[in-house]
Amino acid sequence: MAQEEGERLPQVLARVEAAHGITDLTQNLHFYDRWAPDYDQDVTVLQYRAPRLAVDCLTQALPALAPDALILDVACGTGLVASELQARGFLRLHGVDGSPEMLKQAQARGLYQSLSLCTLGQELLPNSEGTFDAVLIVGALSDGQVPCRAIPELLRVTKPGGLVCLTTRTNPSNLRYKEALEATLDELEQAGAWECLVAQPVEHWELATSEHEVAPGTSAKESFIPGIIYLYRKQEVPR
Repeated sequence: MAQEEGERLPQVLARVEAAHGITDLTQNLHFYDRWAPDYDQDVTVLQYRAPRLAVDCLTQALPALAPDALILDVACGTGLVASELQARGFLRLHGVDGSPEMLKQAQARGLYQSLSLCTLGQELLPNSEGTFDAVLIVGALSDGQVPCRAIPELLRVTKPGGLVCLTTRTNPSNLRYKEALEATLDELEQAGAWECLVAQPVEHWELATSEHEVAPGTSAKESFIPGIIYLYRKQEVPR
């Protein structure tokens, strides 16, 4: 298995580098439609750790989150975040994604109570205000995917006092987006919409796809790019 993954690695790295280079949302969704059948196998080769790390952050920061909490997985892809949540006893899971083929893969996992097709950034989430105890968006915050202007929509569907967990990459090609994202997050906090509980840098996010994505003097081979996890609590309703 390790030999097979090693032989597959160059192909996977090329595919991921291509994905990171797409800045048009429609093109990106078409790319993910084509990638869907191979996605889980490819991210295993890539040693992609974001789903597990995000769910770890959520559950460690708030261990009192009830097993019957209603959770929304935004840009759910094939259901990697749901697998991590289910392993920790969370069963009331709902997902949305903009790729029909990714949703087919997620449906096959059988972990979600509902799945909806929704291109966040172009459409509103198909949920009422204050529905979910926790909302996660893992791996979809970058150029060509979910735009920063869509962040308030995550807050809208979260219950007062509920949690929002977000992730993004912090490698060189994503730094401009990260800065814009943090400006949006800070604006919402200054407006009193939510409070930051965690901002956790992660060194080993996924394997680097090129020399440009790693520290100077470091080979891209077997090197990782960094990322960051944010966890916010939505403001409680004033009494």
